[in-house]
Amino acid sequence: MSEAVDGTVPTGTTPTSTTTVSAEVVEKITVAAAKAVPGVAELGGDVARFFNTVLDRVGLDSVGDGSRGVSATVAGNDVTVTVVLVLEAGRVVAEVTAEVQVKVTEALTGYGLNVLAVHVKVDDIAGV
Repeated sequence: MSEAVDGTVPTGTTPTSTTTVSAEVVEKITVAAAKAVPGVAELGGDVARFFNTVLDRVGLDSVGDGSRGVSATVAGNDVTVTVVLVLEAGRVVAEVTAEVQVKVTEALTGYGLNVLAVHVKVDDIAGV
C-alpha cells in the first residue's frame, strides 16, 4: 500500500483492505478480447472443442463458454494468460497472434491488472 507524502492512505482504501480478481474473471475478459480480433475463428484446442460440441448437443451449451480456450494464472494483481485459438483460413499467423496479445493486454490492464505475459497457441485453421 503506498502512502501519500503526508503519510495518509489514499482515498478509497484502508490499510487492511484487499481486492482480488479470480482466474475465472481474467479468463472471461481474455475470451471477449480474443474473440474480437479479426482472424480468430474460435477458441480452444481439439479436445476442448470436441467436448464442447458434445456438451452443446446434449443441451449444456453454456457450460464452460465463459473461458473456453483460455487459462489464467493470477498472483495478486499480476496475471499470465494462455489463449488457444483456431485461425480463419488465409490469415497471417503472426499478425493475428500479435493482435490477440495486444487486445488481451489492453483489456486486462483496463481492469487495473498487471499483465506479465499473454501466450498464444494456434491449434488449428478453420475450414482447412
